[in-house]
Amino acid sequence: MSIFFSRATALAVVLLPCLATAAPLSLEAALELAARRSETARAARAGLLSATEAAQAAAQLPDPVLRVGIDNLPATGPDRFHTARESMTMKRIGISQEWLSTDKRAARQAAADAAVGRERVQAQVAAAETRLQTALAYQDAFYAGETLKLAVLAEHHAREELEAARARLSSAAGSSQEVLAMAGARGVSEDDAADIRQQQNAARVALERWVGVQPDGLMPAGELPVPAEEAYVAGHATVAALQRDVDVARRAAAVTASNRKPNWTWELAYGQRTGYSDMVSMGVSIPLPVAPGERQDRDTAARLALAEKAEADLAEAIRAAGAEYRALASDAERLQQRIERYRAGVVVPAGQRTAAATAAYRSNQASLAALFEARHAELEAQRKLLALQRDLARTRIQLAFRPLTAEVAP
Repeated sequence: MSIFFSRATALAVVLLPCLATAAPLSLEAALELAARRSETARAARAGLLSATEAAQAAAQLPDPVLRVGIDNLPATGPDRFHTARESMTMKRIGISQEWLSTDKRAARQAAADAAVGRERVQAQVAAAETRLQTALAYQDAFYAGETLKLAVLAEHHAREELEAARARLSSAAGSSQEVLAMAGARGVSEDDAADIRQQQNAARVALERWVGVQPDGLMPAGELPVPAEEAYVAGHATVAALQRDVDVARRAAAVTASNRKPNWTWELAYGQRTGYSDMVSMGVSIPLPVAPGERQDRDTAARLALAEKAEADLAEAIRAAGAEYRALASDAERLQQRIERYRAGVVVPAGQRTAAATAAYRSNQASLAALFEARHAELEAQRKLLALQRDLARTRIQLAFRPLTAEVAP
């Protein structure tokens, strides 16, 4: 309880300035919030705790067995069911203990430790997946907000141009067709803005699913570090999990192979007789593997086959992770080049065209429709640029957040 309280207090201290001043939410704060409230990560941590507790008992001997009984109790005749009349009747109490060799206990401990390692990686995978999905939702919500700003600006331009068209019509400088065209353009821009508002609401709801709050605004995420291919593949969630599966399968095969040598059971008993000397009995039980080739060896072969299957899955996952990295890296490079080309070849000329159309309109050398078309073309170019930037951000997020890092340690 104290650990939870201290963590909650620390988180409150971090977020209190932002909440007090209604500052925009940063990506780092969103990731911290998502990590704190993730039920998937909590379930994975519970699984790790379970495996850790189970590993504490893996190398221990089985519990001893208490044995109590009566030997040679008369069942017929005048002394039947009497424990003190027949000299052969003996009350017996004893204890037995199954013995595991040091090698067997070491093999079981290694298997339990491998299971703990697998659960630890599963906890890291759950935390990494939470961070990845939170970052993707954050970027979607951020770019939806930026797109909405452009749509609102387009709506504002359409209203201004409609008012200008009406003024031109009242002064006989314009035409009714121009007014109708501007009215239709305003309707389209208002509908477009309403649609983007709905998309932004959906993106904010998706982000709230992870962080638990509705932020007033979002800050740009900034540049994300992109790992090298080797680090990406080594830290890939699937690869890391399958590596632990291979370890668990190998350890389980070693435990099964150790069962070819049976466990001995030692027993010590004390017998009490009436009128005669008491007895002490000692013995050992040794299982006889009469067909190890058809039983124990087949069990071991089955475990080894599972280990081989896990190794093959791991090899395939490594190939897939490498191909995934190269595809994402190629996409990121291509999108970066497209952004640079589009900004220089489309966005900048569109802005220059708007400036020229504005100057021409003010000097009565261009129509209002030409000005509206130039403004609309510039905003559409900026919206497409935002879409490219969003795609690039999502690609870089996948490169940065898919591998397991120190930030997702349980």
